[in-house]
Amino acid sequence: MTISFDEAAGAWHLSGPGHSYVVGLCDQGMPRQYYWGPPIPDGAVAGLLRDRGEEYSFDDRIHNGVELLGELGPQFATPSLQLRHPDGAKGFAWNYRDHTVDGDHLAIVFTDRELALTLHYRIWNTGVIDRWAVLETGAPVEIGRFDSAAWTLPHWKDYRLSHLSGEWAAEWQLRRVELPVGETLLGSRRGNTSHQANPWCLIDDGTATETGGEVYSSALAWSGSWRVQIRRSTQGRLTLTGGAGQEGLRWHLEAGEAWETPVYSAHYSADGFGGASRAWHEHLRRHVMPTAEEDAPVLFNSWEAVTFDVSEKKQMPLVDLAARIGCEQFVIDDAWFGSRTSDTAGLGDWWPNPDRFPNGLKPLIDAVHAKGMKFGLWIEPEMVNPDSDLYRAHPDWAIHQTGRDRTELRAQLVLDYSRAEVAAWAFATLDKLLGDNDIDFLKWDHNRPFTEVGRPDGTDPDRVYIDHVKAVYELKRKLREAHPHVRIEGCAGGAARVDPGILRYVDQVWTSDNTDAGDRVAIQHGFSQAYPARAMGAWVTDVPNPFTRRVTTLRFRFQVAGAGLLAVGGDLSEWSDAELDEAAEHVAVYKDIRAVVQHGAQYRLGDPETEQLTGVQYVLGDRIVVLAFKTPSRFNRPQAPLRPAAVAAGSRWVDEDTGEIHWGAGLHAHGLPLRWADTDWDSAILRLRRAE
Repeated sequence: MTISFDEAAGAWHLSGPGHSYVVGLCDQGMPRQYYWGPPIPDGAVAGLLRDRGEEYSFDDRIHNGVELLGELGPQFATPSLQLRHPDGAKGFAWNYRDHTVDGDHLAIVFTDRELALTLHYRIWNTGVIDRWAVLETGAPVEIGRFDSAAWTLPHWKDYRLSHLSGEWAAEWQLRRVELPVGETLLGSRRGNTSHQANPWCLIDDGTATETGGEVYSSALAWSGSWRVQIRRSTQGRLTLTGGAGQEGLRWHLEAGEAWETPVYSAHYSADGFGGASRAWHEHLRRHVMPTAEEDAPVLFNSWEAVTFDVSEKKQMPLVDLAARIGCEQFVIDDAWFGSRTSDTAGLGDWWPNPDRFPNGLKPLIDAVHAKGMKFGLWIEPEMVNPDSDLYRAHPDWAIHQTGRDRTELRAQLVLDYSRAEVAAWAFATLDKLLGDNDIDFLKWDHNRPFTEVGRPDGTDPDRVYIDHVKAVYELKRKLREAHPHVRIEGCAGGAARVDPGILRYVDQVWTSDNTDAGDRVAIQHGFSQAYPARAMGAWVTDVPNPFTRRVTTLRFRFQVAGAGLLAVGGDLSEWSDAELDEAAEHVAVYKDIRAVVQHGAQYRLGDPETEQLTGVQYVLGDRIVVLAFKTPSRFNRPQAPLRPAAVAAGSRWVDEDTGEIHWGAGLHAHGLPLRWADTDWDSAILRLRRAE
């Protein structure tokens, strides 16, 4: 990886695995992207800048490729940067000052009046480029929009957008649509990443496939309100601009203050949708997630067994049953604390309920550890119930606007972590909880969006949207530093807060509250477009499933969940001895394939929206693991066999369960030797090892 500067051309060449990125100074002083695509030599850079002296016309060609579009000059697209100075003047004038290169990091500095704006670039060995910006001011300034970066794609005939949308219990629905001329907005105004959208998207020319074609994808590392705006001009050019916040927000910087945007990353791939996904998976595991190199344990969560009826007495038998089937971590969910006997009270009072745990958590923790399992707790520390000791003592700590009613969702309000005293309380409370108890794991939930956002003192109320998220990051950072053995699962009523920003501070995420294995095949397919299996929590729960009333076999449920981080959430006290024994066998198989699933390269085999037979293939070293799924067919039509990916025709593979040897050519010709039952909602696991 190299970053070179052509002083005569005024251009920087960022060269990494499989790609080149060229940014230069155009005649108007603005930084502009001139190339992004397959690798090129340094000698080709100067020739790319031939068109930088474009004159104004009635179209918008003059500002094609601007790295962070402002408001000055003849530009009429939605700006990435909106500033207002104290004298009422708007915009930022691009006056290049200098730049620095530090290994894989480029920083380009521009000035205007008493402002300094630095555009940052970092290239990674995964082919990902990080971009962010920092504004430093010597005088007050108002910010109306400050995106992290803008990206420009090649001029193609057509553009197709792939993005992820959904709703609670139906997240991660993959959408592929042709982009119209005009502006397309993806985003969230909810104060979190949201169930409805995710700050990842991918663009191709309409011809890419899972295995081939040029694709450009991007991901914003931000866990609050966000927006990504995609503009297809009348001249056919396409740009993206994205960052934290939402339309209508304004905040102020005082003299001497600096403002840093979140990271907005992007990737170019010539290997289709699958190649882009594998690059993001590798990047998140290697450079973002804090403990992705570890094998995540198989956990049991007691929520479905007891719901709000949590007590030491009811948990103890479940400890024995979880250990019996091979679980390695035991997690108590909601209602262990304060006056929490339903979802209407207790949030904010983070101490064991004395009636339910008369001797505190220690007896249960000791019992869990005695069985060789780790111990975990559910918490929701950003929320408060009005019926709680915390709220009665500090009603002003909840996010609210003076003179407006406080909307209660799920009988709860959001604590304002942008207030220093609230953030300090949160750290002290959780630090004490972890210090007083031998806890190994926290399931950190976040169950409601923001409403009536403001600051009662009237000072910069819109900053709450951003300062709260930054405070959450800092709280998790401090807790991890103080308790390095504790692992954290990010949860938000399912998947309302999943993005590369939160993944820097958690070890895994909760994929969806919908645990129906039939629905999970498609949910996990969508999740895998952007995020790795190592991050994807997946439960085996009881049937009929509470969401869909669907009944599927225990094997199907275990093998669907086995495509991610396997967990068990059913009421084990109601399982028969035969079911417990079968569960133990499935857990043992998962432990055998765990390293391949959690750390291997992932290949999607088929699309569950259109095909009956699909699968997920993982490759690590000399092992291949395929988890295959059969969903209902229509009209009894014959199905094509499921074939492997990335298997050379001349390679030889041993089926670890049968001892049979298969040539790669045979696997491609005849399909994978999967052992199906003659039913719908069936599954199979195939374990292959390269033959000597």
